[in-house]
Amino acid sequence: MTIATINPTTGESESTFVALTDEQVGAALARSSAAAKAWAATSFKERADLMRAAADILGQDAERVARLLTTEMGKPIGAARAELAKSATTMRYYADHAEAFLAEKELDSPGDVGASRAYTYYEPLGTVLAVMPWNYPIWQVIRFAAPALMAGNTGVLKHASNVPQTALYLEELFVRAGFPDGAFVTLLIGAGQVERVIRDSRIAAVTLTGSEPAGRSVAAIAADEIKKSVLELGGSDPFIVMPSADLEAAVSTAVTSRITNNGQACINAKRFIVHADVYPAFLELFTSRMDALRVGDPMEEETDLGPVATAGGLDDLVELVDDAREQGARIVLGGQRLDRPGFFYPATIVDRIPETARLYREEVFGPVASVFEVASLDEAIELANDSDFGLGSAAWTTDDDEADTFVARLQAGTVNINGMTISYPQLPFGGIKRSGYGRELADAGIREFCNLKTVWRA
Repeated sequence: MTIATINPTTGESESTFVALTDEQVGAALARSSAAAKAWAATSFKERADLMRAAADILGQDAERVARLLTTEMGKPIGAARAELAKSATTMRYYADHAEAFLAEKELDSPGDVGASRAYTYYEPLGTVLAVMPWNYPIWQVIRFAAPALMAGNTGVLKHASNVPQTALYLEELFVRAGFPDGAFVTLLIGAGQVERVIRDSRIAAVTLTGSEPAGRSVAAIAADEIKKSVLELGGSDPFIVMPSADLEAAVSTAVTSRITNNGQACINAKRFIVHADVYPAFLELFTSRMDALRVGDPMEEETDLGPVATAGGLDDLVELVDDAREQGARIVLGGQRLDRPGFFYPATIVDRIPETARLYREEVFGPVASVFEVASLDEAIELANDSDFGLGSAAWTTDDDEADTFVARLQAGTVNINGMTISYPQLPFGGIKRSGYGRELADAGIREFCNLKTVWRA
């Protein structure tokens, strides 16, 4: 696999890197493993001071790094800046809260278990491998690294092969902040080298954010080695609009939720499920807003929609929409790749999608919206749950009973009422079904890669 920066705006290769040899990988793992014992023995204050220093450096580097993200994967420059700000906020959040999240918990009545004292506490597992995607090149890594490092683990990063400069920057960031050598290590390796790293005895656990096939592979290898794994995989999030909804607000949020990050987020709304009573009005307004988006160079401030990240991703979009068209779906807007350099695809709306179309079932990673008309709340929920995925969901209604029904019956890791799926450091994040398992962020995220140790004393 080529490890290279290929600018999606131009389609041209800007930097190419040679994958580490097995010997170099082994040396990097040795550094991280050697650092793990000493790092676990540091205090929360020591870790927090370094984490805040890293957040400060990230803020100082923000403009340079934002331009790097846009160059490597094509996100609009404003979105890149926002990603860095969110990452720094999350680093400070864990610096502030890690100690409380991992505090000892005493059993109130130890005599009930025949002890003078009984309690639990969390301790780090050791070195954790993170296999990370290109769509949020800094944020996806920080939401693993900040809690993992604050818990006393060391981290090894295998980043996506099309964002190598970002991957190298992340190791540099923690070094510059004063973290000890080996506390956070980047491996520039191809996908074919990942299995050997997971199986290495110095790796205690693995986390992956990525595609379902990648998740299956990593989970199987980790299970074979009896190692903890956390998976955040794909999503085909429903966005339901009921008759009582504030239609203007729903449409505005629907556009944002579909095209954020050029439509390349697991938690983008992808299936818009609209009640028949408001379907015509929703579709008309949604189409108008999507059609008005400014497509162009993501380095330009006024651009709303840049390119998709890779040539392969563009091919996937073309194939999914072409298949839907051939199966009888209606292309309401867009539907053809743009005739210009780079990997550009327009904002696209497809409705009347038959179950035989791939678009009905598969996750679409790009600015393509699937719109469905339903006759009732029950039909909306049935369609929303008719998916292999279960990451996020949104429902728009001003009826409290309807809202409660959506919360209870939607099959997803997150349900948003009158909003859109978005992750916050204060809230656990993750999915069910084929969207993966385990949780990131909040207190649940930092505890995933800890041993919950029970202590009983006579």
